[in-house]
Amino acid sequence: MELQLSTIVFLFLSTTVLLAATTTGQQTSDDIDTEFIRQSCESTRYPDTCFASLSNYSSAVQHDSGRLARIAIHVSLSNATHMANYVSNISRDAADKNNNITRESAAISDCSSLFEDAVDEIKKSRTEMKRLGLTGESVKFQLSNVQTWMSAALTNEDTCTDGFQKVDDGNMKADVCDRVAAVKRVTSNALALVNSYAR
Repeated sequence: MELQLSTIVFLFLSTTVLLAATTTGQQTSDDIDTEFIRQSCESTRYPDTCFASLSNYSSAVQHDSGRLARIAIHVSLSNATHMANYVSNISRDAADKNNNITRESAAISDCSSLFEDAVDEIKKSRTEMKRLGLTGESVKFQLSNVQTWMSAALTNEDTCTDGFQKVDDGNMKADVCDRVAAVKRVTSNALALVNSYAR
């Protein structure tokens, strides 16, 4: 009886270990798509930001670098639009408070204008990515347009912070520059993913 019981216990434990090993060895398609995003983000300048901002879209990406580039542009547009609205609001507030133009209010006003341009350029990039191969133009030419517009958007975002170099340090300057830096990381990553797809 003891022998039978020990045999049953042995078989049960063996089966449990085997099932656990089999289960942990299998990756779901979501895991594979998420890993694809992680690997793709390694080609960007800010891989951690890239993965954090895009990993939730793994089921939409489905191991497709073109889809990943399109979604990265969409995320970049969302961030840039939010920043454009924010800078526009504080620009109006600064203009209401100061009838005289200070370096800070001028920098904020310039930044607002630059972000409007950046949003337009990212929108054009998004539209072009949606039309890849559908217009009669070569895909290479269309991707070149996207690269040009995303580069221009990144330059505009960069120029925004350049305008604050001669502004005295303060909460407003720090806040705007920190927010812009976060948007620049996302835009830079989107451009890098477009570049990878274009190769």
